Amino acid sequence: MSPDGSPTPADPLVCSARGCRAPAAWQLRWNNPRLHDAARRKTWLACAEHRNTLGDFLTARGFLREVAPVTASHTLEG
Repeated sequence: MSPDGSPTPADPLVCSARGCRAPAAWQLRWNNPRLHDAARRKTWLACAEHRNTLGDFLTARGFLREVAPVTASHTLEG
């Protein structure tokens, strides 16, 4: 991790679920239409185990926009 706390290319991407340190396999791209313009996407990462629970949380609020596999690159798109 860099001094400012942002990930570096050597840092593994991990699941965003509370307490989970499993490698991320999925990108859950979302936005809150009350706060973000339609083109903006925020990203949560999910392991296989938490993909559905994190997705269900976002879907229940109308925030989930798309789900995509994590790319081989550590750079998230969107």
